[in-house]
Amino acid sequence: MRPHSSGDAPTGVLQRAALILDAFDGADRLTLSQIVAATGLPRSSVHRTLEHLVTLQWLQRDHMSYQLGMRVIELGAKAVQQNSLRRAALPSLHWLHRVTGCIVHLGILDGTDVVYLDKVGGELAPGIRSRVGSRTPAHSSTIGKALLAVDESARVGSPEIRRVRESRIAYGREQCMKGFSCAAAPIGLVDHEGAAAVSVFGSATKVGVDTELKLAVQTAAADIWRRAHTAGQGTRTTQSPRYRRNRVGA
Repeated sequence: MRPHSSGDAPTGVLQRAALILDAFDGADRLTLSQIVAATGLPRSSVHRTLEHLVTLQWLQRDHMSYQLGMRVIELGAKAVQQNSLRRAALPSLHWLHRVTGCIVHLGILDGTDVVYLDKVGGELAPGIRSRVGSRTPAHSSTIGKALLAVDESARVGSPEIRRVRESRIAYGREQCMKGFSCAAAPIGLVDHEGAAAVSVFGSATKVGVDTELKLAVQTAAADIWRRAHTAGQGTRTTQSPRYRRNRVGA
């Protein structure tokens, strides 16, 4: 849940509603008091807007708390399904999961954050809390560094980002879970989606030392870029890509 930053108070109904819905980012349920604290809006205004959102099924009220309603879930699922980059990436994401045995993420850069568009193989590590639609700071994540390496507006000149630009691969060892590491490859700039990248998350004894795994991630990134740009040109791709190997590592 991200608190409302100081500045001009939102006056429009849609602005207030958007601010209230944003408060549920990272929170399953919130009380009226918690929403007031997160948004900085007057209590009476929050209560009135909440009742409207419940009527529209954007929110659901359960006794003294609120949670996202079915209408938000329906529209969110439809937005993910209709995303052109995700559609172009799906064959490569599933291939990459199959040949590496790792959790695979597809992410884009939104401001200074990574937003996850897809996740394949999440059942392998329930402790990994990433989910479709969640976000994390780009500078503190491996996939974020791959995104910063290709984002023209980032202007990041650190030695680590320069190495990612040159090698087209980023590594992170045991950053979010002991014994696990991550490798990410930039896909590039994809039309209106902006910077995109793909990553694998798996055993630290494998990720970062397996040369074939690195090549698989880079191959998937290149194929996603090709598919995304082919789709953008209005050409249908009906045949799956041919990869040289069926398994990565042992």
